[in-house]
Amino acid sequence: MSGRGIPDRTLLWGTAATQLIGWGTLYTPFPLTVAPIEAELGWSRVLLNAAYTCGLLAAGLGAIPAGQWLDRHGPRAMMPLGAFGASGLLVAMSLVQHPLAYFALWILIGAAQAMCLWGTAMAVVVAEAREPTRTITAITFLTGFTATIFLPLTDWLIGTFGWRGALQVLAAMQFVAAAMTWAMLREARAPARAAAMTAGPSLWARLRQPAFAGLALCFAAHAFIGTGLGAHLIPLLRERGWPESMVLLLAAAHGPAQVAARGVLFVLGRRVTMRGVGRLATGLLPIAMLALAAGPSSLPLTLVFVGSFAVADGLLTIVRSAGAAEILGREGFGAINGALSAVAMLPRTFAPFALALVWEGAGGYGPVPWILVGVALMAAGSFLVAATARQPAPPGAAT
Repeated sequence: MSGRGIPDRTLLWGTAATQLIGWGTLYTPFPLTVAPIEAELGWSRVLLNAAYTCGLLAAGLGAIPAGQWLDRHGPRAMMPLGAFGASGLLVAMSLVQHPLAYFALWILIGAAQAMCLWGTAMAVVVAEAREPTRTITAITFLTGFTATIFLPLTDWLIGTFGWRGALQVLAAMQFVAAAMTWAMLREARAPARAAAMTAGPSLWARLRQPAFAGLALCFAAHAFIGTGLGAHLIPLLRERGWPESMVLLLAAAHGPAQVAARGVLFVLGRRVTMRGVGRLATGLLPIAMLALAAGPSSLPLTLVFVGSFAVADGLLTIVRSAGAAEILGREGFGAINGALSAVAMLPRTFAPFALALVWEGAGGYGPVPWILVGVALMAAGSFLVAATARQPAPPGAAT
């Protein structure tokens, strides 16, 4: 990379603000819009969720080409284009009248997400920041409040302006985020194209390295657990007979505990490595799932699950970017990060459906936590492989 680059403070606050707004306008509102769209247009809930799933798939499939573009050309054009495009697509979504248009808009929104949301943004931070781990930790701390802000805000907007008016307000907010993205990236370093095209192994060679395979499997397992429990935790706790107030309290505790873990990591700073943080986080995952499986009527074990899973989830969000850069290196990280996102796409998208099938076949959630224990053990083992794998020396290095 060449040029003066974005100062870490600007990168931190600019990325945190634009990602918080981006996720808050393009991802968080969907569950709140389903019922009013269903009521007005008469479309089935299956259709609405299928279109949304297509958007998730488009975002996953678009991650690799977006990362490759970022490595070759830098973020100055792609990220603002995706962010401004997302704003226009939200306006178009507010005017939708036909199911085919609804599907097409979600697919395009997924492509826009690949261009400007988390994976691409973190690749920019890895490329630009002087202290990428500390910067990413601070960003994830701030963006941890996205749902806290945007769920009640979107609910109020829908109640006040209807779902169409709410999407138009969110589109205006996304336009502001796009303008902020453009302003922040004016100082981004331009990629050194000749070096980027010749230095280091090709993407295909990187994909075959044990470290990449270990990280990919780990993050895919984590994605399966996270999205699966995101969809099924509340009904699972209800099935166990917990009072509704306790169910909601246990589910709501995840966010604050997650943010607290990130805050502690930020304070520790350089005293820890991402390999060490990843070992801790992936070690907590099976402990959390085992507590969930073994203690269906035990409040202490349920609290162990809530705390351990929240800490693991909060730390793995950081390891997903900063840890991958530490283990795999920062050269060509845009494409590598995109490939990691693409691998996690299918488990992230289909975990809720897969666990629903288990629930239906078993007549309850009994087997689900034990399945998640196995998935969590796979995540821990895979990360250990990645963290201990020996990376090939770069071209020209002394041997």
